[in-house]
Amino acid sequence: MIFSLVPHAFAADNQPRKIVSGWIPYYSVKTVMPFIKKLPNLPAPVVGAPVTCLDNEYSNEDLAQLNSSYLFTNKDLMKEVMPFWYTLKSPTLIRDDYTTGNPSWPIEDTLCLMRKSGLKLIPTITDGTDKLVLSGYLAKAETRSTIVKTIVDLVNQYSFDGIDLDFEGFAFVDGNTTWAKTAPNWVLFVKELSTALHAQQKLLSISAPYSFNPTEKQKGYYVYSWPEIASSIDRLRIMTYDYSVAKAGPIGPISWTEKTLQYAISIMPASKVFIGLPGYGRDWITSVKGTCPVTAPPGLIGGAKAATFKMNYAATKAVIDQATPVFDEASSEATYSYQQIFNGLTATGAATTCTVSRTVWYQNDRSFLERMNLVAKYRLGGSALWTLGMEDPAATTAMRNVALAIAPDTVLSALTIEQVDSKGDFYGGVFTVHGALSLKDKSAVAGIPVSLEIKRANETTWSPIAELISDVDGTVSIPVTIGTSASFRFTTQGTWERAESISNEEKVVLLSRVILDRPSTVKHGQEILIKGLVLPIEAGQDVVLQKFAAGKWQNIEVTKTGNVGDFLMSFLEDKKEVVKLRVLVKTKTEQILTPEFFVVVR
Repeated sequence: MIFSLVPHAFAADNQPRKIVSGWIPYYSVKTVMPFIKKLPNLPAPVVGAPVTCLDNEYSNEDLAQLNSSYLFTNKDLMKEVMPFWYTLKSPTLIRDDYTTGNPSWPIEDTLCLMRKSGLKLIPTITDGTDKLVLSGYLAKAETRSTIVKTIVDLVNQYSFDGIDLDFEGFAFVDGNTTWAKTAPNWVLFVKELSTALHAQQKLLSISAPYSFNPTEKQKGYYVYSWPEIASSIDRLRIMTYDYSVAKAGPIGPISWTEKTLQYAISIMPASKVFIGLPGYGRDWITSVKGTCPVTAPPGLIGGAKAATFKMNYAATKAVIDQATPVFDEASSEATYSYQQIFNGLTATGAATTCTVSRTVWYQNDRSFLERMNLVAKYRLGGSALWTLGMEDPAATTAMRNVALAIAPDTVLSALTIEQVDSKGDFYGGVFTVHGALSLKDKSAVAGIPVSLEIKRANETTWSPIAELISDVDGTVSIPVTIGTSASFRFTTQGTWERAESISNEEKVVLLSRVILDRPSTVKHGQEILIKGLVLPIEAGQDVVLQKFAAGKWQNIEVTKTGNVGDFLMSFLEDKKEVVKLRVLVKTKTEQILTPEFFVVVR
């Protein structure tokens, strides 16, 4: 199925498939979202504290600016972004490049605003060590474990949704003669990191240069061992660009791009694979004729390093260069050549002139469209843009057209809870959580995995506690017992046919429960012993024994719970009568009265 650049007429409620992701470097955060200031007189954020972001921390004007920013206007195309903020310097040190690049804008504020978009945050860590240093670290089990811990600690510090590894030193610094030795240790490291992250429901993403089927003996960066790490990773973002660097040529020819994608999906689920899209172009000097004057720009030498520019500047640049770009069908990229003539004087004062020939290559909106068509063709996880915000509006429209054309069915998910009264549920009680899944046309969604997730009162993140399969009528049901107040929701993972879904949230307040051990009859003058246990267990809770006398309840004994939540109270009753009693327990959050009970004093 091929989609064109012509805008489609889609239904107003049709949600595009979330097939766009990308990197946000520390030096270009403002490209995708504004720096807005909190309202005054608010407490400063605490580093490492749970990250929250309330509307009343910002002015209405600032929130309007935020909602019109790149990240928020395109969030319907994305489910995750990769803040490009961190550099591994040693097994115990990950350098924070964000803070260095944005010293007046706290990282906590930026994370708050990013989280308001609802996107997953999977920051990227690059290799900041010297040649062969990181490969040396990974060769030792102890340092591998240390690096894993350092990464997991960073993820937990800011409650990130996972981590993206962009360790390019193996490929471009160490040299391919080292790959045979590095690759097995890299695989061990990825597996260890995957285990640690997945234990906390975090994602592991790998960004890597291209590779191909090794049987074809074509140049590729096999050190990253895609087949061996495939089962351990959640994302593979292939850098399908930089095909031409030293010499003028396409940034990433589409046939070359498609070939590496085909290899990737042959060894792992296509949903894990993301195609890299370059938001930049290059301008090469191909020749210099004559002698350039001293007033000419420096570096005018044939074969010099190419200048780079953003895609959203390409049209303006072509006008400045007085050139008309053409679209190269074979590579699916735009290109043009032009000349610059410089007249002036040499260093000795002689008149001189030079002609500089240059060639430009870049990907435009059609390039992005044709590569997003590969996402549709192979049912890939999506695209990965280097970097978000460098593409022009037409390219964004092209991506949106494809995302809308392959939009999955919307799943409607509803959660209800029964057997819980208006006050809550007593400790140890069982309540039932029900879910109903349907499409917009009300048809049931049967036979799909459904996850029941919990967020306890002292937590800021959701955790799965049960995995269910929807019945033929699209329903799920499960009994639950909890040890603390908590909120519940159902989620379903997205597939090519259906979008992921999140149900409404329902909160269950847990009420303390009092278990009594008391006599039904005693002899007058004999001590009446009232034993009990308060659940959940907490020492030092106030317990009051009350007696109904003279038309009102009166306190007759006071104690506190012990280390295991137990208590013991006693009193004497000389008269022969029926004594009406109850126990009042005062916890930190509530007061609980037991049902009334009677003791016959004979």
